[in-house]
Amino acid sequence: MAPPVADWRAAPQAGGGLSADLPRGETVSNGNCSVPDAAKRAQTDASCESPTWENAGPDSALKPIPRRSSIIKDGSRSGRDRKKTVSFSSTLTEKKISNAADCIHAMVEGSELKKVRPNSRVYQRYYLMDAGLQALFWEPSKKESDKARITLASIREVRTGRNTETFRTSGVYEQISEDCAFSIIYGEMYESLDLVANSAEVANIWVTGLRYLMQYGKHAFDMLASSRDSLRLRWLERLFSSVNLEGEDDAKEGIPLQLAIKLIQSVNPGVSSAKVELRFKEIQRKLGERVCKQEFVEVFHDFCTRPEIYFLLVQFSSNKEFLDAKDLMKFIEAEQGMAQVCEETSLKLIQSHEPSEEGRQQGHLSLDGFTSYLTSAECRLFDPEHDNVCQDMSQPLSHYYINSSHNTYLIEDQFRGPSDISGYIRALKMGCRCVEIDVWDGPDEEPVVCTGHTLSPPLVLRCVLEAIGRFAFVASEYPLILCIENHCSLRQQHVLLQHLTRTLGRWLYTDPPAEGILYLPSPQALRHRILIKGKKLKPDFDGEDGDVSEEDEGAEMCHKMKVVNTVTQPNPPHLPLQRFQLLREFSDLVTLCQSISFIDFPTSSKSQKPWELVSFHESLAVHLAGESPGDFVNHNKRFLSRVYPSPARIDSSNMNPQDLWKCGCQIVAMNFQTAGLMMDLNTAWFRQNGNCGYVLRPAIMRQEVSYFCADTRDTVPGVSPQLLHVKVISGQNLPKPKGSGAKGDVVDPYVYMEIHGIPADCAERRTRTVTQNGDNPIFDESFEFQINLPELAMVRFVVLDDDFIGDEFIGQYTIPLECLQPGYRHVPLQSLTGEELLHAQLFVHVALTNRRGGGKPHKRGLSVRKARRGRDYTALRVLGLRAVDDVFKMASPLLREATDLRGNMQNSVSVFRELCGVSAVANLMQCVLALSSRVTGPEGTPLLLFDLQDNYPTLEAQGPLPDVLRRVVSTYETMVNASKAVMELSDGIHDKILHIQSTAMEFHEKLQILAAKEGLKGSKVCRAVESFSWNVTILKGQADLLKHAKAEVQENMKQVHDSALTGNLTKDGVGLRRDLKPRFSLY
Repeated sequence: MAPPVADWRAAPQAGGGLSADLPRGETVSNGNCSVPDAAKRAQTDASCESPTWENAGPDSALKPIPRRSSIIKDGSRSGRDRKKTVSFSSTLTEKKISNAADCIHAMVEGSELKKVRPNSRVYQRYYLMDAGLQALFWEPSKKESDKARITLASIREVRTGRNTETFRTSGVYEQISEDCAFSIIYGEMYESLDLVANSAEVANIWVTGLRYLMQYGKHAFDMLASSRDSLRLRWLERLFSSVNLEGEDDAKEGIPLQLAIKLIQSVNPGVSSAKVELRFKEIQRKLGERVCKQEFVEVFHDFCTRPEIYFLLVQFSSNKEFLDAKDLMKFIEAEQGMAQVCEETSLKLIQSHEPSEEGRQQGHLSLDGFTSYLTSAECRLFDPEHDNVCQDMSQPLSHYYINSSHNTYLIEDQFRGPSDISGYIRALKMGCRCVEIDVWDGPDEEPVVCTGHTLSPPLVLRCVLEAIGRFAFVASEYPLILCIENHCSLRQQHVLLQHLTRTLGRWLYTDPPAEGILYLPSPQALRHRILIKGKKLKPDFDGEDGDVSEEDEGAEMCHKMKVVNTVTQPNPPHLPLQRFQLLREFSDLVTLCQSISFIDFPTSSKSQKPWELVSFHESLAVHLAGESPGDFVNHNKRFLSRVYPSPARIDSSNMNPQDLWKCGCQIVAMNFQTAGLMMDLNTAWFRQNGNCGYVLRPAIMRQEVSYFCADTRDTVPGVSPQLLHVKVISGQNLPKPKGSGAKGDVVDPYVYMEIHGIPADCAERRTRTVTQNGDNPIFDESFEFQINLPELAMVRFVVLDDDFIGDEFIGQYTIPLECLQPGYRHVPLQSLTGEELLHAQLFVHVALTNRRGGGKPHKRGLSVRKARRGRDYTALRVLGLRAVDDVFKMASPLLREATDLRGNMQNSVSVFRELCGVSAVANLMQCVLALSSRVTGPEGTPLLLFDLQDNYPTLEAQGPLPDVLRRVVSTYETMVNASKAVMELSDGIHDKILHIQSTAMEFHEKLQILAAKEGLKGSKVCRAVESFSWNVTILKGQADLLKHAKAEVQENMKQVHDSALTGNLTKDGVGLRRDLKPRFSLY
């Protein structure tokens, strides 16, 4: 949905002041959110029936609850006569939930809900609000009628999610959807009625309606009546009236139909004009080409109201129909993770997104303004920080992944397809930093670029080089590598040399590497430089030309085809290496990327120079990744490795780059012309550093001594695992799959979530299918993934059309984990070829929380522990070398103490979060804001206040407290004490651990000698070296985790401080200003 113009009332004029070429898309409906039949519709949609409860589908990993009378008692009204009630639905379509009145009407009508008891039994009952809006009751019930009810006056809180003791200790906890669960806390003893709706929409209706009634009490009827004259309705009436039809006698009869359609499309450009016109004709009392105000407002609600956004608005607006500046500030700070927020920030957003003049003047953001904000670029999933280069570019070249293209000149298949210069232009504009040029002798003494032994037509080398010269540094200033596969005669090598020096000479890097260097220069040092990768004559060779082995991937492919087309051989013969004469002057151009052959890792470790580069055949690279993943990672710490696709990929298909990235391979050559999953991964991966073509590899792959196994299916030593929580809420304007015609215009979408990374992180989950709704399908499903190596993980959303014959692709979006923004975000969907699908998007909520601390505090949140269990302590390994083992033994008690410090702090935060009644993804700011809504005493005075005079805010009782609040105070004090311990003790432990690591590193170069003295041989020596790397990695990792824990404490206390001010829970109004940071040493 596009941001509104400054004053919409002036935009449409008679005669069609709005542009006639507004984009057309699919209708944005309300997710079929019916008022009177919410419960019945939810049962048919079954949005919370899978994977929970007795209807769990086959895709569910959880076993369904057996349907036994002793476990689930069915109180369904199905098959029985229902009481007659007034229907609030529209006659032609289901009424959309767009205000509190709709929610309350639905509650009066009633819903079937499941009640969860502490003994894990589940009872299905029918719940209703009485007509006087004074009490909630349910039926059937064995209780007396006065006991099967809860008065509105006794309700203290309505809590969302599975966040009460009953839910947490229930045997059916894992089978209950977080989005469908809610609890009513009532009475002097803070009892809880724990309920589960059949859909997240029904749960939202009850939560919103009950909170509204609690807020306004006996004045609820008056508030509901006044809501008919809401800010939104007044704006719509003025918008309608502002269309001045001068000179027309029938102006009072309404506005032209086409103009009404354009008005709606100006608010929601994704809506189809045909669908809007059809809806107008359905409700028009008098068919014609004019629309009255009432009809316009009704259709506007149908196409421009999104219930999921309305429920979010009232959650943060204290049940008002708009957000004021303070409400919006809470939202963008607590949910969107924005730091340093003030009311002025909120007012600027209101001025930018609120469509009504009245709202902008009063500082109020209506539902349409809030929708505009959430669909704007400010709320996209991709963190704009990563739109520019944001990583350290001063590391050695071997420490980066490099965006690389294979046979760049080909634009279709590898054997017969056409060649074109556009292949180079497209790749370079996409940020590619390594392109391939296969040069052969051509006619008229002009070298040509083509794949040898194939039918692909050649390109003139001169034209290729000119295109490269023009676009080499358009997308990135960092070095470009030209992989030149030279097959020319000496005569045409002279021509090749002339073209290179004339066209690219000013950028060519020709300085020979200094003797004794251990690493290559950095991308920063090589900006605007072109590196030639190719064969090179030996340094002591004196002649003008010499004999070298030839690189010929084309011959390899041709040989592969012949083998496949003849008799299948168990061990097909390898091509013998051909030799050719290399011009000395051309050899001198190759400096930092000299091609050599690979023998094995021990040989490379002893003799390979940093400027020598191996090109691995895909099959060999995958084999090495499987057989020697640790050795491959260590090899790539100092040396560049290039991997090119198997010759069998004649169709230009792509290998999975993640399989090679996890081993540290820097240059994984991709066929840029072939769209699909693999290219999506490659394109998304290199977006994370300003699309400059270079991405810094994970620290554990760069450190000289570190232990990392690329095939690990467990946690990574020294790296903090994180939990990714994603709630897929809804989709908008999902188009019909390209080329699909079997189902007409019907779309049955579902969302597939994939995690790509090391094997331990790879996972996939899917939502349910929403039938026949591509306009605004509501999914409301939450997923959780443990990420063990966050720096190498990517998230992919795929939207598919559920079809009996075969699911069809609608759109996708792939993003590195490090680029995720937290909170409520819209995900722009892309086509198979990577173009953005106009107005097609997903609406999601994202939280990335640290399981053991670390990460960016404002983006990562706090630690999450799903269950209390025995604490795991990281063990150091015994090398069998007495002197070294004695050093590492000194670290064991320190590691245990460090783990306890972090664990005690994180557990105390977790317990405090639970008592605040918020979900595991909530941060401390959300905890305190939730607490502020339930600590009000009988006379409206707060029972708890924070004293903000100290770095550690204290929580003080303002009178007698009920037991539940006494537990909150006690738990908060425990959390503060554990946090103080981290701040006071972590530095000392951190320094001691690093000192032991430094002492151990003094033995690194002597390990072989020490092993010989201890009598270790063969594999025992290898194990000792591996154990040494493991221990050093553990020490470095635990020291880093302590540092992160200290930063986490600082962020926690800052969040408590800021939220106490925002929630008006400060003692005597005293506290630091929001723009001042607490006095911690690391700030």
